[in-house]
Amino acid sequence: MSGPVSGVMVRRSFGRRLVWYWLLPVAVLAWELAARSAQAAYFPPPSRIVVRLHEMWFSGPPGRAFLTDEAVADLLPSLARLFAGWAMACVAGVLIGVALGRSRRLSALVEPLLHFGRSVPPAALVPVFLALFKIGTPMELASIVYGVIWPVLINSMDGARHVDRQYIETGVVYRLNPWQRLTRIILPAAAPKIFAGLRLSVSLALIMMIISELVGSSEGIGHRMLEAQSQFDIPAMWAGIVLLGLLGIVLNTAFLGVERLVLSWHRGARNGG
Repeated sequence: MSGPVSGVMVRRSFGRRLVWYWLLPVAVLAWELAARSAQAAYFPPPSRIVVRLHEMWFSGPPGRAFLTDEAVADLLPSLARLFAGWAMACVAGVLIGVALGRSRRLSALVEPLLHFGRSVPPAALVPVFLALFKIGTPMELASIVYGVIWPVLINSMDGARHVDRQYIETGVVYRLNPWQRLTRIILPAAAPKIFAGLRLSVSLALIMMIISELVGSSEGIGHRMLEAQSQFDIPAMWAGIVLLGLLGIVLNTAFLGVERLVLSWHRGARNGG
């Protein structure tokens, strides 16, 4: 790409980011003014939401990272279930997906069942998990795993299935054993597709965490939001929504950083570096 064209594209990209950086404060200010003007009971101004958010979860002692007792009781268990369920779903999805992607016979047998399973909305099975596991962590983990595994599995299967045949033939020429072909050829070649599924699964894990806690939990962010709703504590309910949005941004940003680090070789090869 020539220098002038590249410079123009960089300036345009920077201009778009600058617009978005200004758009959020303007939207928050508009929300603040509209909420104070309308005096709507169910739409408090952002300033009240932020104050309630701080009171509930981040007004604790400095020695505990400013976490309150409510944060320790609700925020930490929610995050633990989120990461545990996401990790289990990702490991199972990658293993099953790669196995199906490399075996046509196995894929032909199992793939119709996979498409049926991923067509069932995960939230519809929460009552089933509740009946099987009762209220508690096992039910919530089962809900998260079921909701998260599908994009990881499908992307892993697609990535493993479409590995360039020349790569496989090169491994045969160099007499690589099956384990070496898997770790040195198949997984690296399928990694971009696998990471695309992993990125989708992060937001799904957050969604399923909240759904499971709203239905069958005695602790967690979702349970706290449900309790705030029953007590008509509207700022606390909105504080939970804002906290979930912030968690989503942090998790997505962290995952993008890991993805750039792990797939740096892929970007370099794609850009001709």
